[in-house]
Amino acid sequence: MRRLVLAAGLILAGLAPARSFEIEAERLFGPPDGAVIQVLSTTDTQAFAPVLADFAARHPGHAIRYVQASSTQIQQAIAQEGARFDMVISSAMDLQMRLVNDGYAASAAPHAPDLPPWARWRDQLWGIALEPVVTLASRQAFVDIPVPRTRRDLIAALRANPGRFQGRVATYDPRIAGVGYFLLAQDDQVSDGFWRLAEVMGRLNAQLYCCSGDMFDDLRAGRLSVVYNVVASYAARYRPDDPDLIQIADEDYTLAIVRSAFLPVDAPDPVGGRLLLSYLLSPPAQALIEAASGVSLTRSAATAPSLRPIRLDAGLLVYSDRLRRGGLLAEWQAALIQPSTPPAR
Repeated sequence: MRRLVLAAGLILAGLAPARSFEIEAERLFGPPDGAVIQVLSTTDTQAFAPVLADFAARHPGHAIRYVQASSTQIQQAIAQEGARFDMVISSAMDLQMRLVNDGYAASAAPHAPDLPPWARWRDQLWGIALEPVVTLASRQAFVDIPVPRTRRDLIAALRANPGRFQGRVATYDPRIAGVGYFLLAQDDQVSDGFWRLAEVMGRLNAQLYCCSGDMFDDLRAGRLSVVYNVVASYAARYRPDDPDLIQIADEDYTLAIVRSAFLPVDAPDPVGGRLLLSYLLSPPAQALIEAASGVSLTRSAATAPSLRPIRLDAGLLVYSDRLRRGGLLAEWQAALIQPSTPPAR
């Protein structure tokens, strides 16, 4: 069950509008008596804190009330409950595009000459960061065999060592995890070879999860050896203090989600929202974001040739089509679900 986390002494009753959607964390950056910019985001508060603190330092008359929630809760807050925020940030590209397409986003014109065309949609949805999707592995599982560099390498390692990896490979369950379904659709679009990997994982009784945190916990506890398709920024919270974990950015292709932001049409402080958006697209903010993620939004092709950024465009809307979803999940289930595969955790 999600917990409501409040930064003690920072959240004032007058700053927090009534809500029923579930939040994961809430924190105020800047002076409590400043003009408060309301931000709703999926991005981990701790990971984004240096960027928000830098904005507050550069704009001492403003503060940011930062509310962290899941992508589905953001969808509920904006589309169903009418929650009012000045900015919405999410890595759930399909859900962001859906909200924008349904008329919840205002137009903006920030100065962003270096932003690639694939990282913006019209003048309403703006990419602010790249989120590489990686494989995590236990170093102990590969102590005497090569660490895979590609999906083909991973397939070979799993096939050659079934006893070692039986029941110890994990991924999202796309039937219940929105990000899992989105990444499955991207793998299907980019490479037919993914389905060979899915079949091998299925024969090894792959463990299926709803949430990345549970996968990371089981990997660190030694109950898993390989976790496929997780967002690198989420994994980064676990890796620094655990030398046994290896992060693998597949050299055949590494999907990269575009974390995007839009300004709601009913924002309480539209001027503040535009000010924050301009800052997030500025070189100082992008340098801080790159330092945290290791990937540049504006120079991704030069710094990491294997990266495959997912475009912000109307094609993302197809992932909500029921017929397409049903067909893709049926193919996935035939490849990966074996009679002994346990239900998702």
